[in-house]
Amino acid sequence: MLEDIDKGKLVAWAAFGLLVVAIALRLHANGGGGAAPPASVSFAPSGGGRAAAVAPASPVRELWVDVAGAVRRPGLYKVPAGSRLAAAVVRAGGVSRRGDEAGVNLAQPLHDGQQVIVPLRGAAGGVAAAAAGAGAAAGGAAGSGPISLSQATEAQLESLDGIGPALAGRILQYRQQHGGFRSLDELKEVSGIGDKRFQALRQSLVP
Repeated sequence: MLEDIDKGKLVAWAAFGLLVVAIALRLHANGGGGAAPPASVSFAPSGGGRAAAVAPASPVRELWVDVAGAVRRPGLYKVPAGSRLAAAVVRAGGVSRRGDEAGVNLAQPLHDGQQVIVPLRGAAGGVAAAAAGAGAAAGGAAGSGPISLSQATEAQLESLDGIGPALAGRILQYRQQHGGFRSLDELKEVSGIGDKRFQALRQSLVP
C-alpha cells in the first residue's frame, strides 16, 4: 500500500518538474520578460496617397498675339516666347498686297497679349502723326494731327469727340475683319457712325 502511494507521488513530482522546466524554457525563448516584442508602426498619408510635391512654376513658353491690319489672315495667334514681330506677321499669312511692310518694325520683340497692326500702304504719314500725338489729353485731338484708322489704338480713338469705348471697339473689330480702312468713307460702315458723326470726325482721321 505504501509503495503504491510513493509511486504516485513520484509520478506527480516528475510531472510538476517537467511543467516547471517547460515554463522556464518558454520564458527564456521570449527574452525572459514574457511580453511579445512591440509591433512596428508605420504612418502613411490618409487615403493611401503619396505626399504631393510642389512643382516649380514653369516658365512662359508661348505668347498670344493679336495680328490685325493689312495681313492676309488677321486673328489671334500663338508664337514661341522670345519671338520677333516678323514671326507673328508670318503666322497671319504675311503682309497683304495693300499692306506697308515698312510701316512696322519686324525686329521688335513680342510680349504676351500684344496687338500687331500692319498699316496700309500710303498711311505711314497718318501713323507718324498719330504716334506724335499719343500723349495728347483725352479731351480732343486738336494740335496732334489726324489719327490713322488703320493704326490707331483704342485709347487714341476714344480721345476723339463722339467716340466712346463701345464705338472704338466696333471700329477696331471692323478694321480687323477687313484688313484696315481703304478710305474714310468705310468708317460709315461701322455701326453707330451716321452722317452727322462722320462729318464731325473726318477732319481728325486718315485711312
